[in-house]
Amino acid sequence: MKKKYQFLFHFTQKLRILLFLFFGVTVLSQMKISGSIVDAKTGKPVSGVEIFINQKQKAEFTTSGSDFLIVSDSGIATATFIKKNFKTEVHTFSDHRFENLVVKLQPENVEDIKEVVLAGKSKKKYKNKKENPAYAIMQEVWKRKKTNGLANYSDYQFKEYEKIEIGLNNIDSAFMKKKIFNDMEFIFKYADSANFDKKLSLPVFFNETIYKTYGKNKPEKKENKTIVANKFSGFSDNELIASTAKNQFKDVNLYDNTLNFFNIGFPSPVAKDGFSTYEYEITDSLAVNGTDCFVINYFPKRKEVLAFQGNLYISKGTYNIVKATLKSTNKINVNFVNGIYLETEYDSPNDSVFIPKRTYTELEMSVFKKKKDAKSILFKRTDIFSDYLFNQNFDDRLLVDKEQTLSDGNLTKPDEFWERERDEPLADSEKNVYTMVSGLEKVPKFKKIVKLVEILQSGYVNAWKAIDFGDIYSVYGKNEVEGDRIRVGARTYFSPNDMWRIAGYTAYGFKDRKLKYGIEGKYMFSRENRATIGFGSRNDVIQLGAQLTNDDGIMTRSFASSSVFSSGTNASLSLVKQNNLFFSLEPVKNFEVRMDASLQNIKSANPQNFNLDFYKNNELKSELNDFHTTFSLIAKPGAKYSQYGVDRYSFTTLSPTFVLKFTHGFENVLNGDFDYNKLQFLYSQPVLLGNIGKSIINFEAGKNFSTVPLALQNVIPGNQSYSLIPNTFALLKYYEFVADAYTTLNYEHHFQGKLISYIPLIKKLKFRELVFIRGAYGTLSDASKNINFENTLYSAPDQQIYYEYGFGLENIGFGNLRILRVDFNWRGNYLDRPDVSKFGIKFGLQMNF
Repeated sequence: MKKKYQFLFHFTQKLRILLFLFFGVTVLSQMKISGSIVDAKTGKPVSGVEIFINQKQKAEFTTSGSDFLIVSDSGIATATFIKKNFKTEVHTFSDHRFENLVVKLQPENVEDIKEVVLAGKSKKKYKNKKENPAYAIMQEVWKRKKTNGLANYSDYQFKEYEKIEIGLNNIDSAFMKKKIFNDMEFIFKYADSANFDKKLSLPVFFNETIYKTYGKNKPEKKENKTIVANKFSGFSDNELIASTAKNQFKDVNLYDNTLNFFNIGFPSPVAKDGFSTYEYEITDSLAVNGTDCFVINYFPKRKEVLAFQGNLYISKGTYNIVKATLKSTNKINVNFVNGIYLETEYDSPNDSVFIPKRTYTELEMSVFKKKKDAKSILFKRTDIFSDYLFNQNFDDRLLVDKEQTLSDGNLTKPDEFWERERDEPLADSEKNVYTMVSGLEKVPKFKKIVKLVEILQSGYVNAWKAIDFGDIYSVYGKNEVEGDRIRVGARTYFSPNDMWRIAGYTAYGFKDRKLKYGIEGKYMFSRENRATIGFGSRNDVIQLGAQLTNDDGIMTRSFASSSVFSSGTNASLSLVKQNNLFFSLEPVKNFEVRMDASLQNIKSANPQNFNLDFYKNNELKSELNDFHTTFSLIAKPGAKYSQYGVDRYSFTTLSPTFVLKFTHGFENVLNGDFDYNKLQFLYSQPVLLGNIGKSIINFEAGKNFSTVPLALQNVIPGNQSYSLIPNTFALLKYYEFVADAYTTLNYEHHFQGKLISYIPLIKKLKFRELVFIRGAYGTLSDASKNINFENTLYSAPDQQIYYEYGFGLENIGFGNLRILRVDFNWRGNYLDRPDVSKFGIKFGLQMNF
């Protein structure tokens, strides 16, 4: 046994020696070269250098920084260093190891562009843009616009870390001593000035989210952004707060001609027509993350326009945007907005492609004042992009968009996860938000403030456990039939994401002394495809002549049914008793399929002044019984929502809306009076048009294929109130035009103050101008006229297109509170009709930016 152990000992010893010799020889035969690459003139680091060894045709690798390490088992005789706009550098080696080599690349002459860097520091006035040296650089940027970024790859994927903070901004000692903060004084120890303007800010909300994005450019462009993890700061309704905050920030691509902030178009400083808005001047030349850049300062030619000021850092040779800063002007003319600041950086996976790396955005908002010392709300967002992978040919199932919300339980991760996955550590002020909010939620006064905000936002007041009273904004109304009208409603509300909800109301008119009601229940039994079933019933006075493509459901009621201020009489009202059963499904995100079955009885609510009588089988009838089904397709591509329950909160976006409806009426089924078919289509969308503002388009078309009485006809929507009602005709009376077949177009364009900014004195009022035109064309058969008792009263706009036109002024108010809009309307034709309005003024409040 002893000999056996001795043998094993000697064997293992020899084996160790053999292994040592083997690896020693291998290491000795390897050749290593390490060092750094710098600009021979400036001494600054140079990255993105291709290194070729032993005169091979293919580069060994491309450096991501200035340091490099080359290891070769076959030895290295020569190493060639190549970078665009630098002279090629070749080194010869004889030793096996060469460390701390400094490779100095000599810059080549970059035509005349490089020669003007210092000369551009003076603010010189040029006769035309082509004389400006910055124009030559921007031309090179525009040439590469379409070939830059993620579009260069067949597929891509990356991680995005996002953090959003909301804080009270510009606070001072006087503000801290206000009575409202009694019992909450401890929060001010968390105040800091870590923002662009260095104003003292108190963070009150913090949210972190990690996303994973998958995209393919071929054979067609597809992208899916999935939430991986989310962390709230602790508010009871934090999902709505976080979603609202996220919706204020838009994904900005500087290469777009128009940048979207608050659904308002700002001209991009990188746009091809940028020289019409901005002045550009070359101010410096420096390295950004190892990339030599031209620095171009830009600022608007006129401060009154919606534009930015800042710097563009453009890489020499490749002419890509490496970094950019954008700051709104002090005279930014956007409601509730004091300032915008954005800083974005791009990374370079190779010598010619730049992709997003980091974006930081600040939005400062206040209700009343725009002054620098105004108390405001500060929104801060940081996005960091990392872990890029390209051309991985991943499974297409990763592109399927799944319904997700920030409050999903599977998105909650432990602290260890966040410590590992954050792409940058939290600042102390950010960490403290979690602690501060937890303390705030224990303060009774703070809870009351939160409740008040929730009431103003939702319109509902919590009365008892899961019962809310409201909508408080619909309590009072007035019309010719009911006189003064009081409405009281209630709903069930356990949480924002309830899978079922019951809502109802009762109303009383002091003139007709009649009680009205409406009730509806909905249950969503599948969150994935939002499969929902519902039933409702109502008995109410409704204006049927104010909307073509009617809203679905029982609880919806036109504003025209009980407007407080009216021009002329609002007597053409109907008494509608309706029962409605529906089923809806969302098989694809933002695409809804809906089926309604509705049984209704319609008669005039004011028989003395509004006649709905019709003939059926030579018998005159004053009440219509109708049973019909409606099949609807509703598409809203790009729409954004908060919450995932049976009721969702919809955010304002630039997404279009498409609605296609087919209705079939059944005669003698559930006592229905008529068999008919109706087809309707609606398209609506706001569109940003670069420097000239935003257009809002609404197009509708439809046809009744059967003869039906007035109660079931298509009524071109009028507006006899003094208020602005979207997609109605301001100078039409209710039921002035009725049509079997119709098309309507409402187009308005908002110049966002661009024209007024040229007018001295008036521009100081900060009004914003808009123009609009509305048109309607339709036909009405003789049969559809004669079926009604008052057959001579109704006609269609079939002689020519009926049209209205005019202009408006919006942004009327003071400080940041500019919510009044006034429209001046002219009627274009059909002026020979009795009692027509040739001109009218409409007023409205717009709670938008």
